[in-house]
Amino acid sequence: MTPKSEREKMAAGEWYSCQDPELRPLQRRAREAVHQHNSMPPAERGSMAPALKALFSEVAEGSFIEAPFHCAYGMNIILGENVYLNAGCAILDTAPVRIGASTMLGPGVQIYCAQHHKDPALRKAGLEIGLPVTIGENVWIGGGAIILPGVTIGDDAIVGAGAVVTKDVPKGATVIGNPARPISVKS
Repeated sequence: MTPKSEREKMAAGEWYSCQDPELRPLQRRAREAVHQHNSMPPAERGSMAPALKALFSEVAEGSFIEAPFHCAYGMNIILGENVYLNAGCAILDTAPVRIGASTMLGPGVQIYCAQHHKDPALRKAGLEIGLPVTIGENVWIGGGAIILPGVTIGDDAIVGAGAVVTKDVPKGATVIGNPARPISVKS
């Protein structure tokens, strides 16, 4: 049996070296697409630069990404219909990131899939694992929120501005704080 490449390990959700030369062209392609998106005049950009749209795994109609934007690979990002990412969002997509239809991300929202190794020697060697992030439909994520690796946010949930989401958020729940915790919301 042929050993898996670092890219294959990353795709399989296994520990891999993020410093592997095989990953550099993928990272470079993402940087170039992001640069094109971020430097295009707004009137020419439309919902997103063509190179960025081609980079993503899937982009449904009506999705819009403000500039500036950043992603690690792009190839793991799936956007449902009418998804909106405000300025300054960053998605470190070392694993699949699914964002459901009609979900809105405020400015500066960060989504992380990479979890670095806890052993200092292995971390220094670049060992990490990518854990998927899934965000349901009609979710509102406030500005500056951080979504950590492996988190699922249910449909219709609200994540307050500045929250650090370390655990799954149930459907319809509202969470705030660091770490994010549920609160009762009065309409």
